[in-house]
Amino acid sequence: MLKEYQGALEDLDKADVLEPNNAFTLRTRGIVKNMLDDYQGALEDLDKADVIEPNNVFTLRSRGTVKYMLDDYQGALDDLDKANVLEPNNVFTLMSCGTIKYMLDDYQGALET
Repeated sequence: MLKEYQGALEDLDKADVLEPNNAFTLRTRGIVKNMLDDYQGALEDLDKADVIEPNNVFTLRSRGTVKYMLDDYQGALDDLDKANVLEPNNVFTLMSCGTIKYMLDDYQGALET
């Protein structure tokens, strides 16, 4: 798989100019920025996407991942818990919640996830 993240980012920047405040574009650009290790930029885009399209499961999971990378474990868990309410028993969400609870020394919670 070709990983042309920089080219994708350039295209998403153009899309954002053409149609600003598009939640899909912002969410996708946030994911690409995450892949490029631009965690703060990713968080900004995902926050904007969440304002435009609140409670989007994919936005919440993606933002939870970024917050995890920024060592904001509680913030990550908050987003992932919201995603789990909206889409129960998603394996990625549950696995991520378990990992974060472990990082927070909540071993029982990690086992129960």
